Amino acid sequence: MKNIFKALSIVAAGVSAMTLTGCLEETFPTSGVTESQLNSSSATGEAMVWSMPAFYNEFQVATDGHYDWGYGSIMHIRDVMTADMAIATSNYDHYTPWEQNRNISEVYASTGFVWVFLNKMVQPANDAIRFYKQHPENKSYQVYLGMGYAFRAAGYLDLARMYEFLPNDKVNAVNDYGNDVTNLTVPYVTEYTTQAQAINNPRLPHYKTDKFDGANMSDSILRDLNEAERLIAGADRADKTLPDLSVVYGLKARYYMWNENYPEAAKYADLAIVTSGCRPLTKDEWLNTSSGFNTIESPAWMWGSQVVEENSVVRSGILNWTSWCSNETTYGYANAGPRLLCGTDEFYSRIDDNDFRKLSWVAPEGSPLQGKELFVDNVFSPYAGGQYALAPYSSLKFRPAMGGFEVSSTGSCSGYPLMRVEEMYFILAEAQAHTNPEQGKQTLLSFMRSHRNGLYRFAGTSQKDIIDEIVFQKRVELWGEGQSYFDIKRLNISVTRATSGSNFESYARMNTTGRPAWMNFVIVRSEGQNNAAVREWNNPSTDGCYSPIM
Repeated sequence: MKNIFKALSIVAAGVSAMTLTGCLEETFPTSGVTESQLNSSSATGEAMVWSMPAFYNEFQVATDGHYDWGYGSIMHIRDVMTADMAIATSNYDHYTPWEQNRNISEVYASTGFVWVFLNKMVQPANDAIRFYKQHPENKSYQVYLGMGYAFRAAGYLDLARMYEFLPNDKVNAVNDYGNDVTNLTVPYVTEYTTQAQAINNPRLPHYKTDKFDGANMSDSILRDLNEAERLIAGADRADKTLPDLSVVYGLKARYYMWNENYPEAAKYADLAIVTSGCRPLTKDEWLNTSSGFNTIESPAWMWGSQVVEENSVVRSGILNWTSWCSNETTYGYANAGPRLLCGTDEFYSRIDDNDFRKLSWVAPEGSPLQGKELFVDNVFSPYAGGQYALAPYSSLKFRPAMGGFEVSSTGSCSGYPLMRVEEMYFILAEAQAHTNPEQGKQTLLSFMRSHRNGLYRFAGTSQKDIIDEIVFQKRVELWGEGQSYFDIKRLNISVTRATSGSNFESYARMNTTGRPAWMNFVIVRSEGQNNAAVREWNNPSTDGCYSPIM
């Protein structure tokens, strides 16, 4: 079993750009895949396992919008909904609905993209599960089956956490039909869901209740994770775009944090660290101008997505991870104006100057770090009078692939992280702090001093202060990687953008008391039109419920 994934590398290149847009015909489909569509699947054998990571970089799945370029866009959407990432004012910014909390109700294409993409992302996993379950005699296929369960669990973990309605300061849980949607997630679709079931498939509650005969999303995801753990155990993999046992443990750590089962979250975070064989990035690796946060071969990445030259997102030239998330290119959207910035000076200033992660942003004038940043090329340096000189607080974290800042076909062939080992250290620390604050603090101190800032100090003693510091350092660590949204929503953290040092444009300068209402995603209207059980059970719209503080 140790070499069971080796043969997969032979077929990886041939299917990495595989198109999977034919699962359902509606512009905005009902959740998941139906019986007849599963039967008509043309993918078989080893090729089917590669269809799952390939879909992460699928192009224009639901719309022709320039935000419809894959899972990286979903990550970016989650980040711009926080106060940690601001986008420079630009006529080219296609993410304003999520930045400004407008045009994200059930009738908009932006809403449809998120719903359709995430649900269609689950479909290749359901296809794979059904196919591989038919071949119990094939040991390789049973490992691939475990990977199918892992991909499905990851998809539903995202869907559940994004669409679960949680209390907030602006929008009541009772919708226009008089139905209380508190803790409702999304409809759950298995490999055997029929068309008749799909058109009357209710949103599952987070936890077990008297409704739905006890069916709930928490149990459904855990079943998949347990199967993945059982089937993948003992197997290597050929490629980090595929989950291994450490990734399953990492998904379980995220799952138990969502359930606020902190002892189990700590257990699985620790298992993920030990099993992965990964280590935290060094300063040189983090700041490297040619390989910084763009290569799946990074020693810290447990799981990642890789864009290749044949992908439509690369051939588009401008609709891909590098185009939107790397400020250091002479092509693409970020170069055209909507650059990624550190959200506020207050966030930036809280990072210690001895912490090398602070060099992930261009230092403001007068900062002790001014001039110490590394640039892919001097054309981006404000100190060299570069043609594309970056403004203060501009991100330097995500470099174009191989430093290719001039040629999109090179620079856009980038990897982006889905799970890094550092995340597990922060999950471990926070989970410990919920039951033993001092233990969590010591885990934080050990990580920070060993891997980020040898002079790191933190004097807080209360549980609240310790958890706040752990989560802040995690937000710095995972900035731009689509994860901070989940902690903010889970922990009921306020989003504060209207500050004296805000880098947000005026229409996005909104403050909340606790988690923002907009973090409860709304289901696109066509889902209710096609699925009777959802029709009157959507989340209330949040459009315009906050007024910008100019």
